[in-house]
Amino acid sequence: MYTDSTLADLVSKRRFYARFVVVVFIAAFVLGLYGFSVTAAEPSLPQGLGEESSEDQTNGTESTGDNEQGPTLPSGLGSDQNGGDDSDSGEGPRLPSGLGGGTEEKTGDAAASEEKEGFRLGSVWREHVIGFWEIRGGFRTRSDPHEKDESLGETRLQLEADYTWHDMNFEGRADFVYDPVLDHHDVNLNTGEGWLDLRQASVSFTPVSFMDVTAGRQILTWGTGDFLFLNDMFPKDYRSFFIGRDVEYLKAPSDAVKVSMYSDIANLDVVYTPRFDHDRMVRGWRLSSFRGGRFRGRESVLDVDEPDDWFTDDEIAVRLHKRIGGLELAAYGYRGFWKSPGGRDPQGRAIFPELNTYGASVRGTIKSGIANAEVAYYDSVEDRDGDDPRINNDELRFLAGYKRDLPMVARDFSLGLQYYLEWMQDYEAYERSLPPGTPEDDEYRHVVTCRLRKQFFRQTLTTSLFTFYSPSGDDAYLRPQVNWDVTNDWTLSAGANLFFSEDDHTAYGRFKRNTNVYASLRYSF
Repeated sequence: MYTDSTLADLVSKRRFYARFVVVVFIAAFVLGLYGFSVTAAEPSLPQGLGEESSEDQTNGTESTGDNEQGPTLPSGLGSDQNGGDDSDSGEGPRLPSGLGGGTEEKTGDAAASEEKEGFRLGSVWREHVIGFWEIRGGFRTRSDPHEKDESLGETRLQLEADYTWHDMNFEGRADFVYDPVLDHHDVNLNTGEGWLDLRQASVSFTPVSFMDVTAGRQILTWGTGDFLFLNDMFPKDYRSFFIGRDVEYLKAPSDAVKVSMYSDIANLDVVYTPRFDHDRMVRGWRLSSFRGGRFRGRESVLDVDEPDDWFTDDEIAVRLHKRIGGLELAAYGYRGFWKSPGGRDPQGRAIFPELNTYGASVRGTIKSGIANAEVAYYDSVEDRDGDDPRINNDELRFLAGYKRDLPMVARDFSLGLQYYLEWMQDYEAYERSLPPGTPEDDEYRHVVTCRLRKQFFRQTLTTSLFTFYSPSGDDAYLRPQVNWDVTNDWTLSAGANLFFSEDDHTAYGRFKRNTNVYASLRYSF
């Protein structure tokens, strides 16, 4: 048996090693930044290391569902989009087809001159409107007495426009939605519910040659994961993800000011959110979940107490990043709150405790593929000792991934693999504090993912399968999907969200009654 002093020593050492890993990653970044800047110097990056995206990267890059709360989401479903190419785009915004996908970075004078030219063209008004109209429907394949049999039945019109005037660029994107599956249609711009979802309303300008500023509602994303988010502390919409909306909707908008500064040494992004933007959570209106010892749905919607005072309940996120040779290096920091509820108050309401995070990432090419590694330390400010069972413990999160095309197997075929670790700190204190009969979370939560993607008929038909599997929880979540570009304007899609678990309280098991299939028809203009 361990004595109290022995346990305290173990906890102290464990916390030290976890933080040491993060420090090593950040130190490696700084070393690469300054130690090799002379031999591997490059021109400044006007846009930053680009963000990644695509169902593949929503999509990850980190990328850019129903997250009505409750249940802590498996890691942070990271990033996927329809494809799989990563590209860190520090910007976030225009992702009509799937987060950030397809945006390639430009470096040096060429990119800078292109950007300045765009602003010169903006000396006169320029406008265009694009968008799509879509119908999308889905239904459950498992009986769920807490929800309707239909999981989705919406028609959606998205309109996007931008205007440039005197070196200022205005962008707006709004979705007009009707879905009879929901019983209420009042507009709530924070949760995305109702007949209007304002995705973007922002203004961008360049006050000085080395700085870009974007203010207003915008989509933000950074990191290296594919449907797994570690250092991306911007809001996600797991509701949309779990019911089969386009992967573009995994990223929820932020009401923020983003300042990007560029230099030959490194690039710096600072994002300030004056009022906390939480995830769009699984609360029970459309998706059920296992909480409080049983499955609950629309008859027992999750009660949430969210921080919502302007300039008091605010957030700040920073990213220092640099490309050196073939490597993309980044260090991250965040001060704010757990993005999904990280605890409960004495009245039983879900709350968002204070949170600080620190992390780093690296990404580069290895043998015709792209490899990445990322680490993050979650400092749960309100439970640093780990002895409050109502508030999330500190965590160390680690991710390693690799993806590449496999022409030797089949044409237009690619494979992506990831390993993710979530290590709860102060686990002994957590165990001692649990009320009798409460299911224990694992000290180490492991998740492996696999993305298979194959295209046919001159790349007009795309099939994919993304699999999450947790050996520690013995549960899984599968996302098969097929997209057919019938013409340049018309697209047919179909897919499923499949949850598997013997236990009800695991990360994926708590959503298993929401297993569904869906299909959509979209006209783009």
